[in-house]
Amino acid sequence: MSRPGSAGAADSRCPRCRAPVLRQWVGQIAAVHVVADLRPLTPSEQAAVREPNRLIWCLRQASPYTPARLAWTGRSHPAGCPHPHVTEHRCTTEPTTLF
Repeated sequence: MSRPGSAGAADSRCPRCRAPVLRQWVGQIAAVHVVADLRPLTPSEQAAVREPNRLIWCLRQASPYTPARLAWTGRSHPAGCPHPHVTEHRCTTEPTTLF
């Protein structure tokens, strides 16, 4: 888990559904806070879940000793990219009430 303001990513769980997620700021100038599922998607799954406000991210890891980094899969992203691709997390469970 990374500390706030560091360049790494924070592996954690969704507070609502407890699914494993990756939380990370992506971008250099106008960063976007991303909470991504850790399950890699096939190309057909990527096409099925992609929406204007639900992007697909490339999950890159230089070595087993460095944190995973998310990169946007825009027009310049190579078609044969060998890295796993993930999407933004979306809970499928209802929130629990305390009362």
